[in-house]
Amino acid sequence: MSKGWWWVAIGAVVVAAWAARGDDSPKTPSTPTAAATPSAASKPSATPKPGATSKPGGTVKPGGTVKPGGSSEPTVTPEPSGEASGDWFVNYDPAHFAVQVRGSAARAGVSAQLLMAILYNEDYKPHDPELERSWQHFKPDAAFGIANMHRAAFEEVRRGRSFAGRRWDELPDHPDLAIEAAAWHLHDLAARLPRRTGGKFGRDELLALGYNTGARNMRAFAAGAKPGAQAQSYLDELHENWTKAGDAVRS
Repeated sequence: MSKGWWWVAIGAVVVAAWAARGDDSPKTPSTPTAAATPSAASKPSATPKPGATSKPGGTVKPGGTVKPGGSSEPTVTPEPSGEASGDWFVNYDPAHFAVQVRGSAARAGVSAQLLMAILYNEDYKPHDPELERSWQHFKPDAAFGIANMHRAAFEEVRRGRSFAGRRWDELPDHPDLAIEAAAWHLHDLAARLPRRTGGKFGRDELLALGYNTGARNMRAFAAGAKPGAQAQSYLDELHENWTKAGDAVRS
């Protein structure tokens, strides 16, 4: 959904929020959005690509190899921090959660800069928990949380993890949980990448494309397929947000 459309729709959602306040729980299980079909697309922007920056402190170097199962999982379920309480969503900026991003990325063995860049990419709509739940009444397959994760993806990624006992419908209220789930989702996508790729994209670019379009399309892009318009737009935004994300996780 385009950014402009979100703000046109937000007025209607605000009104509907009051009617939905009596029942905030999702009424219909959501399903993952359809993956973008690889098709011809324009050349990626000249913005520095992921993998071109130095290693953030304590995290995996962007573009480096992440071995499946090579990192130990946390023994404590992520709980909301002080920043995740109250009206954290007012004037929300992913950089406010740099500490959580660094911690989750380290536990999952993925790039903190990549994880932060994805949070910036996913910041195209308001993340007020009440508005997210109200919108879900209109669009049952909508994603939840600051990382915009769909129910199917969350149910898959939480299996065997320290947050296995947490629920998908907690994501709007708990950014820490959303960040942890996104980090391990990237970890699982990395495990499904082929060892050698024949395309023009780097590892972090492929993982971002996988986060946006699914593992099957990610592998197709790794083999040389060209992204469609939606996937290319997501990749262009990743390039635009890359430097900002690096600054945030190093702050």
